[in-house]
Amino acid sequence: MRAYGFSEIGGPDKQTFLDVPVPAPGPDEVLVRVRAAAVNPGDWRVRNGSYGTAGPAVLGREVAGTVTALGPGVDGFAVGDEVFGGCPGMVGGWAEQALVTASFAAHRPESVTPEAAAALPVAAGTAYDALEQLGLPPGATLVVNGAGGGVGIPAVQLARARGLTVVGVASPAKHDLVAGLGAIPVAYGPGVLDRVRAAAPGGVDAVFDLAGGDALRTVAELVADRSRLFSVADRPVIAELGGRVVERDRSTAVLAELARLVAAGQLDPHISEVRPLDEAGEALALVESGHAEGKVVLRMPVD
Repeated sequence: MRAYGFSEIGGPDKQTFLDVPVPAPGPDEVLVRVRAAAVNPGDWRVRNGSYGTAGPAVLGREVAGTVTALGPGVDGFAVGDEVFGGCPGMVGGWAEQALVTASFAAHRPESVTPEAAAALPVAAGTAYDALEQLGLPPGATLVVNGAGGGVGIPAVQLARARGLTVVGVASPAKHDLVAGLGAIPVAYGPGVLDRVRAAAPGGVDAVFDLAGGDALRTVAELVADRSRLFSVADRPVIAELGGRVVERDRSTAVLAELARLVAAGQLDPHISEVRPLDEAGEALALVESGHAEGKVVLRMPVD
């Protein structure tokens, strides 16, 4: 079958179309005919060797499609079901058919498009897990550091749906987007602590960081209780500061809840571009540049 990935560890010049065998599903796996697959920063990090995956390999971490085969012992799904979920090892989705982890898959409601469903497991799932682990009560104030990015956009929406006040730190170009999602936008850079404190005069209850580095070190000062400081962007710095990383759930229950929120109009995956598989290289370049606003999704050819 036709797929897109990389020939060996390296830069964009190592990306290529591949001719690979259709995989056979093992335990806790289903095989799906892919209808849509999302593009994530993790995809180019796989290609450059950050996650230890050697090439040649198919890229793609999350998909939506039609079940064509079940692995041994898998129940809850049947051939022909429309599903979405994460790929085993978080690779392999940019292909005509792909394996999906059964315990990290859910049925796709008819009212949720394949493109929207494919965009949920990684970014929206991470945001959901972070909010679950923070456990803030309605009325609490959350700072999302990087509110205009792939995880920040669902984080703001999910936090607002829980009744939280959200201060969204983002570049000025994304302030209209952040405000439209229901957050109070403030700009990065010198003086950010003063701007956040002015936006949240009652204080900040927690910080969810998606930027890392010095930006994380700066906003960490907003919370004295570092158990309320979460990051998915920089494990070394969050450990240095005494904060916490988000522990991913990766369960059917989480995906089903995210799909329900999309169907109810409480969560918009904010897909900014949908491109055919033929343009996978261009789609990944857009995400790797950091200039994508929202999610980029690949649509697979229809038989």
